[in-house]
Amino acid sequence: MFQSPVWMKTMSDPASYPHTVDNVPMIQTHISWVFLAGERVYKIKKPVDFGFLNFTTLDKRHHFCLEELRLNRRLCEEIYLDVRPVTKDDGQIRINGTGTPIEWAVVMQRMPEKGMMASLLSENMIGNAEIDAIVNRLVPFYKKAAAGQEIKNFGTIDIISQNTEENFDQTTDFVGNLIEETTYSHICHYTRSFINNNKPLFLSRIEQDFIREGHGDLYSANICFDQINNAVYVFDCIEFNKRFRCGDIASDVAFLAMDLDYHGLPTLSNYFVRSFSDQIGDAQLRELMDFYKCYRAYVRGKIGCFTWASDGIDMETKENVGRQASEYFRLALNYAGGIDVPDLYVFFGLSGTGKSTVASAWAKDHRLPFYNSDRVRKESVARIPLQERHWEPFDQGIYSRKHTLKTYKALACHAGRHLMQGESVILDATYRDKEERLRLLDLAREAKANIHFILCTCPEHEIKGRLIQRARIKTQVSDGRWDIYLKQKEQFAPTDNLDQDNLMILSTDRSVQETLNELDEYFRY
Repeated sequence: MFQSPVWMKTMSDPASYPHTVDNVPMIQTHISWVFLAGERVYKIKKPVDFGFLNFTTLDKRHHFCLEELRLNRRLCEEIYLDVRPVTKDDGQIRINGTGTPIEWAVVMQRMPEKGMMASLLSENMIGNAEIDAIVNRLVPFYKKAAAGQEIKNFGTIDIISQNTEENFDQTTDFVGNLIEETTYSHICHYTRSFINNNKPLFLSRIEQDFIREGHGDLYSANICFDQINNAVYVFDCIEFNKRFRCGDIASDVAFLAMDLDYHGLPTLSNYFVRSFSDQIGDAQLRELMDFYKCYRAYVRGKIGCFTWASDGIDMETKENVGRQASEYFRLALNYAGGIDVPDLYVFFGLSGTGKSTVASAWAKDHRLPFYNSDRVRKESVARIPLQERHWEPFDQGIYSRKHTLKTYKALACHAGRHLMQGESVILDATYRDKEERLRLLDLAREAKANIHFILCTCPEHEIKGRLIQRARIKTQVSDGRWDIYLKQKEQFAPTDNLDQDNLMILSTDRSVQETLNELDEYFRY
Protein backbone atom coordinates (compact mmCIF):
# COMPACT_ATOMS: atom_id res chain seq x y z
CA MET A 1 0.00 0.00 0.00
CA PHE A 2 1.02 3.62 -0.55
CA GLN A 3 1.43 6.01 2.33
CA SER A 4 -0.61 9.13 1.77
CA PRO A 5 1.58 11.49 -0.32
CA VAL A 6 2.37 14.90 1.16
CA TRP A 7 0.37 16.62 -1.57
CA MET A 8 -2.79 14.52 -1.06
CA LYS A 9 -4.41 16.99 1.36
CA THR A 10 -3.86 19.85 -1.09
CA MET A 11 -5.29 17.94 -4.06
CA SER A 12 -8.33 16.98 -1.99
CA ASP A 13 -9.04 20.57 -0.87
CA PRO A 14 -11.52 22.45 -3.12
CA ALA A 15 -9.84 25.76 -2.17
CA SER A 16 -6.58 24.63 -3.77
CA TYR A 17 -7.88 24.90 -7.31
CA PRO A 18 -7.84 28.01 -9.53
CA HIS A 19 -11.50 27.47 -10.49
CA THR A 20 -14.72 26.95 -8.54
CA VAL A 21 -14.86 23.51 -6.93
CA ASP A 22 -17.45 22.27 -4.39
CA ASN A 23 -15.83 18.95 -3.49
CA VAL A 24 -13.06 16.73 -4.84
CA PRO A 25 -13.88 13.02 -5.09
CA MET A 26 -10.78 10.90 -5.65
CA ILE A 27 -10.65 7.69 -7.70
CA GLN A 28 -7.72 5.27 -7.60
CA THR A 29 -6.61 2.90 -10.32
CA HIS A 30 -3.63 0.56 -10.06
CA ILE A 31 -1.44 3.25 -11.69
CA SER A 32 -3.07 6.62 -10.95
CA TRP A 33 -4.80 8.94 -8.51
CA VAL A 34 -7.61 10.82 -10.24
CA PHE A 35 -9.14 13.96 -8.66
CA LEU A 36 -12.53 15.11 -9.92
CA ALA A 37 -12.34 18.86 -9.31
CA GLY A 38 -15.51 20.46 -10.65
CA GLU A 39 -15.28 20.80 -14.41
CA ARG A 40 -11.66 19.62 -14.40
CA VAL A 41 -9.92 16.32 -13.74
CA TYR A 42 -6.37 16.13 -12.35
CA LYS A 43 -4.59 12.82 -12.87
CA ILE A 44 -1.35 11.97 -11.02
CA LYS A 45 0.67 8.85 -11.73
CA LYS A 46 1.65 6.47 -8.92
CA PRO A 47 5.37 5.71 -8.40
CA VAL A 48 4.99 2.08 -9.47
CA ASP A 49 7.01 -0.37 -11.55
CA PHE A 50 5.08 -3.27 -13.08
CA GLY A 51 7.75 -4.21 -15.58
CA PHE A 52 5.63 -3.13 -18.52
CA LEU A 53 5.50 0.40 -17.04
CA ASN A 54 7.86 2.33 -14.82
CA PHE A 55 6.76 5.53 -13.04
CA THR A 56 9.24 5.28 -10.17
CA THR A 57 10.96 8.67 -10.63
CA LEU A 58 9.55 12.18 -10.89
CA ASP A 59 11.27 12.68 -14.26
CA LYS A 60 9.64 9.53 -15.64
CA ARG A 61 6.23 10.59 -14.36
CA HIS A 62 6.66 14.01 -15.94
CA HIS A 63 7.71 12.44 -19.24
CA PHE A 64 4.73 10.11 -19.35
CA CYS A 65 2.33 12.91 -18.37
CA LEU A 66 3.56 14.82 -21.43
CA GLU A 67 3.20 11.66 -23.54
CA GLU A 68 -0.34 11.13 -22.24
CA LEU A 69 -1.24 14.67 -23.27
CA ARG A 70 0.35 14.36 -26.72
CA LEU A 71 -1.04 10.95 -27.60
CA ASN A 72 -4.57 11.47 -26.36
CA ARG A 73 -4.92 14.75 -28.19
CA ARG A 74 -4.96 12.66 -31.38
CA LEU A 75 -8.51 11.49 -30.58
CA CYS A 76 -9.88 14.16 -28.21
CA GLU A 77 -7.81 17.32 -28.20
CA GLU A 78 -10.59 19.28 -26.50
CA ILE A 79 -10.46 17.02 -23.42
CA TYR A 80 -6.70 16.96 -22.72
CA LEU A 81 -5.81 20.50 -21.64
CA ASP A 82 -2.38 20.64 -20.03
CA VAL A 83 0.29 19.13 -17.76
CA ARG A 84 0.75 21.15 -14.59
CA PRO A 85 3.12 20.82 -11.63
CA VAL A 86 2.26 20.32 -8.00
CA THR A 87 4.87 22.48 -6.31
CA LYS A 88 6.35 23.33 -2.94
CA ASP A 89 6.41 27.12 -2.55
CA ASP A 90 8.09 28.27 0.70
CA GLY A 91 6.85 25.17 2.47
CA GLN A 92 3.34 25.40 1.00
CA ILE A 93 2.13 22.85 -1.53
CA ARG A 94 0.32 24.43 -4.47
CA ILE A 95 -1.24 23.33 -7.73
CA ASN A 96 0.63 24.97 -10.64
CA GLY A 97 2.76 27.08 -8.31
CA THR A 98 6.14 28.62 -9.06
CA GLY A 99 8.23 26.58 -6.64
CA THR A 100 9.95 23.22 -7.01
CA PRO A 101 7.76 20.55 -8.68
CA ILE A 102 7.15 17.58 -6.40
CA GLU A 103 4.61 15.94 -8.70
CA TRP A 104 2.98 16.37 -12.11
CA ALA A 105 -0.68 16.21 -13.11
CA VAL A 106 -2.45 15.78 -16.43
CA VAL A 107 -5.32 18.26 -16.51
CA MET A 108 -8.45 17.25 -18.41
CA GLN A 109 -11.88 18.65 -19.16
CA ARG A 110 -14.36 16.58 -17.16
CA MET A 111 -16.60 14.52 -19.42
CA PRO A 112 -20.33 13.92 -18.78
CA GLU A 113 -20.66 10.93 -16.46
CA LYS A 114 -24.04 10.01 -17.93
CA GLY A 115 -22.35 9.69 -21.32
CA MET A 116 -19.74 7.16 -20.25
CA MET A 117 -20.10 4.07 -22.42
CA ALA A 118 -19.73 1.68 -19.49
CA SER A 119 -22.67 3.39 -17.78
CA LEU A 120 -24.76 3.33 -20.95
CA LEU A 121 -24.02 -0.37 -21.40
CA SER A 122 -25.33 -1.07 -17.91
CA GLU A 123 -28.58 0.64 -18.93
CA ASN A 124 -28.77 -1.21 -22.29
CA MET A 125 -28.56 2.12 -24.10
CA ILE A 126 -25.88 1.27 -26.65
CA GLY A 127 -27.13 0.33 -30.10
CA ASN A 128 -26.17 0.54 -33.75
CA ALA A 129 -26.28 4.36 -33.78
CA GLU A 130 -23.71 4.62 -30.99
CA ILE A 131 -21.50 2.02 -32.68
CA ASP A 132 -21.73 3.97 -35.94
CA ALA A 133 -20.56 7.11 -34.12
CA ILE A 134 -17.56 5.23 -32.68
CA VAL A 135 -16.63 3.78 -36.08
CA ASN A 136 -16.90 7.22 -37.70
CA ARG A 137 -14.48 8.54 -35.09
CA LEU A 138 -12.02 5.66 -35.25
CA VAL A 139 -11.64 5.07 -38.98
CA PRO A 140 -10.12 8.50 -39.78
CA PHE A 141 -7.88 8.16 -36.72
CA TYR A 142 -6.37 4.86 -37.85
CA LYS A 143 -5.98 6.06 -41.42
CA LYS A 144 -3.87 8.98 -40.16
CA ALA A 145 -2.06 7.14 -37.35
CA ALA A 146 1.71 6.87 -37.59
CA ALA A 147 2.91 3.85 -39.57
CA GLY A 148 6.66 4.14 -40.19
CA GLN A 149 9.19 1.34 -40.28
CA GLU A 150 9.78 1.43 -36.52
CA ILE A 151 6.05 0.97 -35.91
CA LYS A 152 5.79 -1.81 -38.49
CA ASN A 153 8.25 -3.82 -36.39
CA PHE A 154 5.52 -4.13 -33.75
CA GLY A 155 3.58 -6.31 -36.19
CA THR A 156 6.28 -8.96 -36.48
CA ILE A 157 5.83 -12.52 -35.25
CA ASP A 158 8.52 -11.95 -32.60
CA ILE A 159 6.66 -9.01 -31.02
CA ILE A 160 3.24 -10.67 -31.26
CA SER A 161 4.66 -13.76 -29.54
CA GLN A 162 6.37 -11.61 -26.94
CA ASN A 163 3.05 -10.01 -26.07
CA THR A 164 1.18 -13.30 -25.72
CA GLU A 165 3.96 -15.18 -23.93
CA GLU A 166 4.35 -12.30 -21.48
CA ASN A 167 0.69 -12.76 -20.55
CA PHE A 168 1.17 -16.46 -19.94
CA ASP A 169 4.34 -15.95 -17.90
CA GLN A 170 2.73 -13.28 -15.71
CA THR A 171 -0.29 -15.43 -14.84
CA THR A 172 1.37 -18.72 -13.90
CA ASP A 173 0.93 -17.96 -10.18
CA PHE A 174 -2.85 -17.78 -10.66
CA VAL A 175 -3.25 -21.10 -12.50
CA GLY A 176 -5.42 -23.43 -10.46
CA ASN A 177 -7.05 -20.46 -8.74
CA LEU A 178 -8.46 -17.68 -10.92
CA ILE A 179 -7.72 -19.63 -14.11
CA GLU A 180 -8.20 -23.39 -14.42
CA GLU A 181 -5.21 -25.45 -15.51
CA THR A 182 -7.07 -26.88 -18.51
CA THR A 183 -8.17 -23.39 -19.56
CA TYR A 184 -4.61 -22.08 -19.30
CA SER A 185 -3.18 -24.98 -21.31
CA HIS A 186 -5.83 -24.75 -24.03
CA ILE A 187 -5.40 -21.00 -24.52
CA CYS A 188 -1.60 -21.32 -24.63
CA HIS A 189 -1.82 -24.09 -27.23
CA TYR A 190 -4.39 -22.24 -29.35
CA THR A 191 -2.40 -19.01 -29.32
CA ARG A 192 0.91 -20.59 -30.24
CA SER A 193 -0.67 -22.75 -32.94
CA PHE A 194 -2.52 -19.80 -34.50
CA ILE A 195 0.67 -17.73 -34.68
CA ASN A 196 2.66 -20.61 -36.14
CA ASN A 197 0.00 -21.53 -38.70
CA ASN A 198 -0.74 -17.97 -39.86
CA LYS A 199 2.66 -16.41 -40.43
CA PRO A 200 1.76 -15.36 -44.02
CA LEU A 201 -1.36 -13.61 -42.69
CA PHE A 202 0.63 -11.64 -40.11
CA LEU A 203 3.23 -10.75 -42.74
CA SER A 204 0.53 -9.46 -45.11
CA ARG A 205 -0.75 -7.17 -42.34
CA ILE A 206 2.64 -5.45 -42.29
CA GLU A 207 2.75 -5.24 -46.09
CA GLN A 208 -0.74 -3.72 -46.25
CA ASP A 209 0.13 -1.00 -43.72
CA PHE A 210 -2.30 -2.16 -41.02
CA ILE A 211 0.34 -1.85 -38.27
CA ARG A 212 -0.24 1.55 -36.68
CA GLU A 213 0.42 3.60 -33.58
CA GLY A 214 -3.06 3.08 -32.20
CA HIS A 215 -4.82 3.42 -28.86
CA GLY A 216 -3.91 0.24 -26.98
CA ASP A 217 -6.77 0.35 -24.45
CA LEU A 218 -9.85 0.65 -26.63
CA TYR A 219 -12.84 -0.50 -24.60
CA SER A 220 -16.00 0.94 -23.06
CA ALA A 221 -14.34 2.38 -19.93
CA ASN A 222 -12.42 4.77 -22.21
CA ILE A 223 -15.25 5.99 -24.43
CA CYS A 224 -17.72 8.81 -23.71
CA PHE A 225 -20.69 10.19 -25.64
CA ASP A 226 -21.29 13.93 -25.34
CA GLN A 227 -24.82 14.55 -26.58
CA ILE A 228 -24.65 18.31 -26.03
CA ASN A 229 -21.64 18.71 -28.33
CA ASN A 230 -22.55 15.71 -30.51
CA ALA A 231 -19.12 14.21 -29.90
CA VAL A 232 -17.53 10.87 -29.13
CA TYR A 233 -14.44 10.96 -26.94
CA VAL A 234 -12.01 8.03 -27.05
CA PHE A 235 -9.57 8.76 -24.25
CA ASP A 236 -6.89 7.28 -21.95
CA CYS A 237 -4.74 5.54 -24.54
CA ILE A 238 -1.59 3.62 -23.53
CA GLU A 239 1.18 6.17 -23.09
CA PHE A 240 3.57 4.17 -20.90
CA ASN A 241 4.55 1.36 -23.29
CA LYS A 242 4.89 1.78 -27.03
CA ARG A 243 4.73 -1.97 -27.59
CA PHE A 244 1.20 -2.04 -26.12
CA ARG A 245 0.08 0.97 -28.17
CA CYS A 246 1.53 0.01 -31.53
CA GLY A 247 0.40 -3.01 -33.48
CA ASP A 248 -2.25 -4.37 -35.79
CA ILE A 249 -5.37 -2.23 -35.88
CA ALA A 250 -7.23 -5.56 -35.58
CA SER A 251 -5.95 -5.82 -32.00
CA ASP A 252 -7.52 -2.48 -31.02
CA VAL A 253 -10.79 -3.34 -32.77
CA ALA A 254 -10.84 -6.73 -31.06
CA PHE A 255 -10.57 -5.10 -27.64
CA LEU A 256 -13.85 -3.21 -27.99
CA ALA A 257 -15.49 -6.16 -29.76
CA MET A 258 -14.45 -8.44 -26.88
CA ASP A 259 -15.76 -5.90 -24.37
CA LEU A 260 -19.16 -5.90 -26.06
CA ASP A 261 -19.16 -9.71 -26.00
CA TYR A 262 -18.33 -9.64 -22.29
CA HIS A 263 -21.35 -7.41 -21.69
CA GLY A 264 -23.60 -9.92 -23.46
CA LEU A 265 -23.82 -8.10 -26.79
CA PRO A 266 -22.25 -10.39 -29.43
CA THR A 267 -24.67 -9.13 -32.11
CA LEU A 268 -23.54 -5.55 -31.51
CA SER A 269 -19.92 -6.70 -31.31
CA ASN A 270 -20.08 -8.28 -34.74
CA TYR A 271 -21.90 -5.24 -36.12
CA PHE A 272 -18.99 -3.10 -34.90
CA VAL A 273 -16.39 -5.37 -36.51
CA ARG A 274 -18.26 -5.52 -39.82
CA SER A 275 -18.83 -1.76 -39.91
CA PHE A 276 -15.22 -0.92 -39.11
CA SER A 277 -13.92 -3.50 -41.58
CA ASP A 278 -16.11 -2.17 -44.38
CA GLN A 279 -15.34 1.50 -43.76
CA ILE A 280 -11.59 1.14 -43.49
CA GLY A 281 -11.38 -1.42 -46.31
CA ASP A 282 -9.84 -4.28 -44.35
CA ALA A 283 -11.19 -7.58 -45.64
CA GLN A 284 -8.78 -9.63 -43.48
CA LEU A 285 -9.87 -8.09 -40.20
CA ARG A 286 -12.42 -10.77 -39.36
CA GLU A 287 -9.89 -13.58 -39.89
CA LEU A 288 -7.94 -12.19 -36.91
CA MET A 289 -10.83 -11.42 -34.58
CA ASP A 290 -10.93 -14.59 -32.49
CA PHE A 291 -7.15 -14.55 -32.05
CA TYR A 292 -7.00 -10.94 -30.91
CA LYS A 293 -10.22 -11.19 -28.88
CA CYS A 294 -8.65 -14.11 -27.04
CA TYR A 295 -5.52 -12.04 -26.43
CA ARG A 296 -7.52 -9.04 -25.17
CA ALA A 297 -9.78 -11.10 -22.91
CA TYR A 298 -6.67 -12.71 -21.43
CA VAL A 299 -5.13 -9.28 -20.80
CA ARG A 300 -8.25 -8.20 -18.89
CA GLY A 301 -8.10 -11.42 -16.88
CA LYS A 302 -4.42 -10.79 -16.13
CA ILE A 303 -5.11 -7.26 -14.89
CA GLY A 304 -7.85 -8.69 -12.69
CA CYS A 305 -5.29 -11.11 -11.24
CA PHE A 306 -2.91 -8.27 -10.41
CA THR A 307 -5.71 -6.31 -8.70
CA TRP A 308 -6.94 -9.41 -6.83
CA ALA A 309 -3.44 -10.05 -5.48
CA SER A 310 -2.74 -6.45 -4.47
CA ASP A 311 -2.75 -5.21 -0.89
CA GLY A 312 -5.39 -3.02 0.60
CA ILE A 313 -8.60 -4.21 -1.10
CA ASP A 314 -11.57 -5.42 0.96
CA MET A 315 -12.91 -8.96 0.67
CA GLU A 316 -16.02 -8.00 -1.29
CA THR A 317 -13.95 -6.18 -3.89
CA LYS A 318 -11.47 -9.04 -3.98
CA GLU A 319 -14.26 -11.55 -4.66
CA ASN A 320 -15.78 -9.40 -7.40
CA VAL A 321 -12.43 -8.80 -9.08
CA GLY A 322 -11.57 -12.50 -8.88
CA ARG A 323 -14.92 -13.48 -10.40
CA GLN A 324 -14.49 -11.01 -13.25
CA ALA A 325 -10.95 -12.24 -13.93
CA SER A 326 -12.21 -15.81 -14.17
CA GLU A 327 -14.98 -14.68 -16.53
CA TYR A 328 -12.45 -13.03 -18.83
CA PHE A 329 -10.34 -16.19 -18.89
CA ARG A 330 -13.48 -18.19 -19.68
CA LEU A 331 -14.28 -15.78 -22.51
CA ALA A 332 -10.74 -16.17 -23.84
CA LEU A 333 -11.27 -19.94 -23.76
CA ASN A 334 -14.44 -19.47 -25.83
CA TYR A 335 -12.50 -17.60 -28.55
CA ALA A 336 -9.90 -20.37 -28.44
CA GLY A 337 -12.58 -22.93 -29.24
CA GLY A 338 -12.34 -24.62 -25.87
CA ILE A 339 -15.96 -24.67 -24.69
CA ASP A 340 -18.99 -26.76 -25.64
CA VAL A 341 -21.83 -25.17 -27.62
CA PRO A 342 -24.30 -23.70 -25.09
CA ASP A 343 -28.11 -23.77 -25.36
CA LEU A 344 -30.58 -20.90 -25.15
CA TYR A 345 -34.02 -22.08 -24.00
CA VAL A 346 -36.86 -19.61 -24.61
CA PHE A 347 -40.13 -20.33 -22.79
CA PHE A 348 -42.78 -18.11 -24.36
CA GLY A 349 -46.51 -17.77 -24.76
CA LEU A 350 -49.50 -15.82 -23.47
CA SER A 351 -50.12 -14.80 -19.87
CA GLY A 352 -51.48 -17.60 -17.73
CA THR A 353 -50.12 -20.44 -19.83
CA GLY A 354 -47.80 -21.54 -17.05
CA LYS A 355 -44.53 -20.74 -18.78
CA SER A 356 -42.94 -19.13 -15.72
CA THR A 357 -43.90 -21.96 -13.38
CA VAL A 358 -42.52 -24.60 -15.72
CA ALA A 359 -39.42 -22.64 -16.77
CA SER A 360 -38.38 -21.83 -13.19
CA ALA A 361 -38.92 -25.44 -12.06
CA TRP A 362 -36.96 -26.82 -15.00
CA ALA A 363 -34.16 -24.32 -14.37
CA LYS A 364 -33.99 -25.41 -10.73
CA ASP A 365 -33.92 -29.10 -11.67
CA HIS A 366 -31.03 -28.63 -14.10
CA ARG A 367 -29.23 -25.78 -12.30
CA LEU A 368 -29.51 -23.41 -15.21
CA PRO A 369 -29.59 -19.60 -14.90
CA PHE A 370 -33.14 -18.32 -15.40
CA TYR A 371 -34.42 -14.85 -16.30
CA ASN A 372 -38.09 -13.93 -16.10
CA SER A 373 -39.46 -10.84 -17.87
CA ASP A 374 -41.69 -9.81 -14.93
CA ARG A 375 -38.74 -9.73 -12.54
CA VAL A 376 -36.38 -8.02 -15.00
CA ARG A 377 -39.04 -5.43 -15.90
CA LYS A 378 -39.59 -4.45 -12.27
CA GLU A 379 -36.08 -4.86 -10.85
CA SER A 380 -33.90 -3.62 -13.71
CA VAL A 381 -36.11 -1.44 -15.92
CA ALA A 382 -38.79 0.17 -13.71
CA ARG A 383 -36.67 -0.22 -10.53
CA ILE A 384 -39.68 -0.92 -8.30
CA PRO A 385 -40.34 -3.65 -5.68
CA LEU A 386 -41.23 -7.00 -7.21
CA GLN A 387 -44.55 -7.24 -5.38
CA GLU A 388 -45.63 -3.70 -6.29
CA ARG A 389 -48.84 -4.05 -8.30
CA HIS A 390 -49.30 -2.19 -11.59
CA TRP A 391 -52.75 -2.85 -13.01
CA GLU A 392 -51.85 -0.89 -16.13
CA PRO A 393 -54.04 -0.86 -19.25
CA PHE A 394 -52.62 -2.92 -22.10
CA ASP A 395 -49.32 -1.50 -23.46
CA GLN A 396 -49.23 1.37 -20.95
CA GLY A 397 -47.21 2.36 -17.88
CA ILE A 398 -44.40 -0.08 -17.10
CA TYR A 399 -45.92 -2.32 -19.78
CA SER A 400 -45.61 0.29 -22.52
CA ARG A 401 -43.78 -0.57 -25.72
CA LYS A 402 -40.82 1.49 -24.53
CA HIS A 403 -40.49 -0.41 -21.24
CA THR A 404 -41.12 -3.74 -22.93
CA LEU A 405 -38.34 -3.08 -25.45
CA LYS A 406 -35.96 -2.24 -22.59
CA THR A 407 -37.02 -5.40 -20.77
CA TYR A 408 -36.42 -7.61 -23.77
CA LYS A 409 -33.06 -5.98 -24.46
CA ALA A 410 -32.07 -6.66 -20.85
CA LEU A 411 -33.21 -10.29 -21.15
CA ALA A 412 -31.13 -10.75 -24.31
CA CYS A 413 -28.15 -9.12 -22.62
CA HIS A 414 -28.39 -11.44 -19.60
CA ALA A 415 -28.57 -14.43 -21.94
CA GLY A 416 -25.67 -13.15 -24.03
CA ARG A 417 -23.34 -12.92 -21.05
CA HIS A 418 -23.97 -16.55 -20.15
CA LEU A 419 -23.74 -17.81 -23.73
CA MET A 420 -20.41 -16.06 -24.31
CA GLN A 421 -19.12 -17.85 -21.19
CA GLY A 422 -20.26 -21.15 -22.71
CA GLU A 423 -23.16 -21.46 -20.26
CA SER A 424 -26.69 -22.52 -21.21
CA VAL A 425 -29.48 -20.22 -20.03
CA ILE A 426 -33.29 -19.97 -19.84
CA LEU A 427 -35.42 -16.94 -20.76
CA ASP A 428 -39.11 -16.61 -19.89
CA ALA A 429 -41.33 -13.96 -21.50
CA THR A 430 -44.36 -13.58 -23.76
CA TYR A 431 -42.31 -12.84 -26.90
CA ARG A 432 -45.45 -12.11 -28.84
CA ASP A 433 -43.63 -10.05 -31.51
CA LYS A 434 -41.75 -11.54 -34.42
CA GLU A 435 -38.99 -8.93 -34.05
CA GLU A 436 -38.15 -9.99 -30.49
CA ARG A 437 -37.88 -13.62 -31.53
CA LEU A 438 -35.60 -12.61 -34.39
CA ARG A 439 -33.41 -10.72 -31.89
CA LEU A 440 -32.88 -13.99 -30.02
CA LEU A 441 -32.17 -15.89 -33.24
CA ASP A 442 -29.50 -13.30 -34.06
CA LEU A 443 -28.10 -13.55 -30.53
CA ALA A 444 -27.82 -17.34 -30.71
CA ARG A 445 -26.18 -17.20 -34.13
CA GLU A 446 -23.57 -14.61 -33.11
CA ALA A 447 -22.90 -16.38 -29.81
CA LYS A 448 -22.58 -19.71 -31.67
CA ALA A 449 -25.27 -21.24 -29.46
CA ASN A 450 -28.19 -23.60 -30.02
CA ILE A 451 -31.63 -22.05 -29.55
CA HIS A 452 -34.85 -23.81 -28.53
CA PHE A 453 -38.26 -22.13 -28.41
CA ILE A 454 -40.80 -23.74 -26.06
CA LEU A 455 -44.31 -22.40 -26.75
CA CYS A 456 -46.49 -22.96 -23.67
CA THR A 457 -50.20 -23.51 -24.31
CA CYS A 458 -53.26 -24.23 -22.20
CA PRO A 459 -57.08 -24.32 -22.63
CA GLU A 460 -58.61 -20.87 -22.10
CA HIS A 461 -60.88 -21.88 -19.23
CA GLU A 462 -57.81 -23.04 -17.31
CA ILE A 463 -55.94 -19.82 -18.14
CA LYS A 464 -58.85 -17.67 -16.93
CA GLY A 465 -59.00 -19.53 -13.64
CA ARG A 466 -55.25 -19.19 -13.12
CA LEU A 467 -55.28 -15.44 -13.78
CA ILE A 468 -58.19 -14.84 -11.40
CA GLN A 469 -56.39 -16.83 -8.70
CA ARG A 470 -53.10 -15.04 -9.39
CA ALA A 471 -54.67 -11.60 -8.83
CA ARG A 472 -55.56 -12.61 -5.26
CA ILE A 473 -51.96 -13.46 -4.30
CA LYS A 474 -50.26 -10.38 -2.84
CA THR A 475 -46.72 -11.77 -3.33
CA GLN A 476 -47.28 -12.46 -7.03
CA VAL A 477 -44.77 -10.72 -9.29
CA SER A 478 -46.79 -10.93 -12.51
CA ASP A 479 -49.55 -8.39 -13.19
CA GLY A 480 -51.18 -10.57 -15.89
CA ARG A 481 -55.02 -10.46 -16.08
CA TRP A 482 -57.73 -11.93 -18.30
CA ASP A 483 -58.24 -8.70 -20.29
CA ILE A 484 -54.47 -8.52 -20.87
CA TYR A 485 -54.48 -12.12 -22.07
CA LEU A 486 -57.20 -11.34 -24.62
CA LYS A 487 -55.23 -8.34 -25.97
CA GLN A 488 -52.05 -10.42 -26.16
CA LYS A 489 -53.91 -13.12 -28.04
CA GLU A 490 -55.03 -10.60 -30.69
CA GLN A 491 -51.43 -9.49 -31.31
CA PHE A 492 -49.51 -12.75 -30.84
CA ALA A 493 -47.46 -13.27 -34.02
CA PRO A 494 -47.59 -16.71 -35.69
CA THR A 495 -44.56 -18.94 -35.13
CA ASP A 496 -44.10 -19.80 -38.81
CA ASN A 497 -40.85 -17.78 -38.93
CA LEU A 498 -39.26 -20.20 -36.47
CA ASP A 499 -37.47 -23.37 -37.51
CA GLN A 500 -39.95 -26.07 -36.56
CA ASP A 501 -37.08 -28.35 -35.51
CA ASN A 502 -36.26 -25.82 -32.79
CA LEU A 503 -39.88 -25.24 -31.71
CA MET A 504 -41.59 -27.34 -29.06
CA ILE A 505 -45.31 -26.95 -28.31
CA LEU A 506 -45.74 -27.67 -24.60
CA SER A 507 -49.18 -28.13 -23.06
CA THR A 508 -49.27 -27.12 -19.40
CA ASP A 509 -52.75 -28.41 -18.46
CA ARG A 510 -51.17 -31.18 -16.37
CA SER A 511 -49.17 -31.36 -13.20
CA VAL A 512 -45.87 -29.51 -13.20
CA GLN A 513 -43.98 -32.78 -12.77
CA GLU A 514 -45.65 -34.36 -15.81
CA THR A 515 -44.76 -31.28 -17.86
CA LEU A 516 -41.15 -31.41 -16.66
CA ASN A 517 -40.95 -35.07 -17.58
CA GLU A 518 -42.02 -34.27 -21.13
CA LEU A 519 -39.39 -31.55 -21.34
CA ASP A 520 -36.70 -33.93 -20.11
CA GLU A 521 -37.73 -36.54 -22.64
CA TYR A 522 -37.80 -34.02 -25.49
CA PHE A 523 -34.34 -32.66 -24.70
CA ARG A 524 -33.08 -36.05 -23.44
CA TYR A 525 -31.79 -34.74 -20.15
